[in-house]
Amino acid sequence: MIKRYNLKNFFIHVLLIVGGLAMFLPFYWMVATSLKSGGNVTQIPPQWIPNPFVWSNYETVWFKVDFARYTLNSFFIVILDIAGMVLSCSMVAFGLAMFDFKLKKFLYIAMLSTLMLPFQITMIPGYFIWKSFAALDTYIPLIAPSFLGGAFGIFLLHQFYKSTPRELFEAAAIDGSGPWTTLWRIYFPISRTVLSALAVFTFMAAWSNTIGPLLYLHDKKLFTLPLGLLFLTSDTGIEPQILMAGAVIVTLPVVIVFLFAQKQFVEGIASSGLKG
Repeated sequence: MIKRYNLKNFFIHVLLIVGGLAMFLPFYWMVATSLKSGGNVTQIPPQWIPNPFVWSNYETVWFKVDFARYTLNSFFIVILDIAGMVLSCSMVAFGLAMFDFKLKKFLYIAMLSTLMLPFQITMIPGYFIWKSFAALDTYIPLIAPSFLGGAFGIFLLHQFYKSTPRELFEAAAIDGSGPWTTLWRIYFPISRTVLSALAVFTFMAAWSNTIGPLLYLHDKKLFTLPLGLLFLTSDTGIEPQILMAGAVIVTLPVVIVFLFAQKQFVEGIASSGLKG
């Protein structure tokens, strides 16, 4: 029985190792290619370790293609998106979870139904709406929706608030605490793990958003990193090592954020009741 159990664990670990290597290999190849010279990229047999290391590829992307500006633009949008999503979703979810009012169930179901609408359906109406507000070629269409709440974030926080003891809210009300004070001083601090998970989701979505900036931004100075990467070939020509250097710059922040926020991300999902 013990041998069979150990054999089963052995095969599971082998499978996980093989799967991990299969997922790591494309990332490694991207980084390795970004450090090669143009002649070594197409070398046969493939050069797995760059020789020599060509760091000037990153210098070309960062300064000559202006990825430094694109990075600042992306961080500006992402930070405001996270702030808007966390604040708006917290308020809406708290109201839906703690108060009873007419059409509450209908509004909640209608809100959740928007999760089934892909961006491609609302893309054209949204474009004309923002055009009527003279907001094209600005960051307003990319930031403002976050301050109006998101269905997934509201659902995530609503599940968490509903799982907390009702007595906590009632005790705060007895002590004279109003709804706003209760939210900011009691529920906001205890929902840090869920808010962290929401922040990670928002970061990943906003950072990798390509269709939104492509639709609303035309001034090259306003480009975000994904949009800069999309038009990289028009600035440098088709040079794989330059493209991979740009791809590394776009990908690295997502990897770093997920590695450092992994614990909070998992705990937030688990505590919201979405596990399993």
